Amino acid sequence: MSADVDPGTATVSAGASRSLRDVVYERLRDDILNGRVSPRERLTEPKLGKAFEVSRTPVREALSRLLSDGLVERTDYGYAVVVPSLEDLRNLYELRVTLELRGIARAIENPGVRHDEDQVRAELARWQELRDTPPEPDPAFVLLDEGFHLALSRSSGNAQLTDALVTVNQKIRAVRMHDFVETGRIVTTIDEHIEILDLVLARDLAAALTALHKHVGESLEVVMERATSAMTRMALAG
Repeated sequence: MSADVDPGTATVSAGASRSLRDVVYERLRDDILNGRVSPRERLTEPKLGKAFEVSRTPVREALSRLLSDGLVERTDYGYAVVVPSLEDLRNLYELRVTLELRGIARAIENPGVRHDEDQVRAELARWQELRDTPPEPDPAFVLLDEGFHLALSRSSGNAQLTDALVTVNQKIRAVRMHDFVETGRIVTTIDEHIEILDLVLARDLAAALTALHKHVGESLEVVMERATSAMTRMALAG
């Protein structure tokens, strides 16, 4: 959510069946989780009350719930989106790699586990289309990237793995979105996604596992270098 919220989409109807508190909470949580709230943005009761056209009370209650969720933190000026420390980020990336690789590894270990080919083909078609018409560099590309990884995980048949991956992605999204501001990164990501999907469809799972491992960060230090640069840019811009 930018500082200039569209009143047509932000306004909360007083006649809604749900409480104003719930509506504000759900919309603000959705904005945070989908990267529409910058980590540098100040979240204050007056500002949010004006954006959602509600009193401070439901905003205050929504922010309290988001604080309990660990999505925002108190600051001198109100609240801000939580950005993980470098140590936390390292731990979260290690967990992400483990979850991502497990989706393919379980199919290697158990021949009875097979990826849902319809889901994989549908995802492949999406990325082939993106290869034909690559989008411009944009931090929001992180959502498309996450979509690929969730679809691949979901196709492996373990919903709990996918749910855990969703949680990890939400926690590192604010930093990862800075990885997609260069054309080269967009093109490389698209090509690597297509390669991984092709290998899964060909049932060359060992090669798919290797390609996925390289893609999500075979060298954690490279990932951390990008993250450190991203966090430094955020700090300088704040």
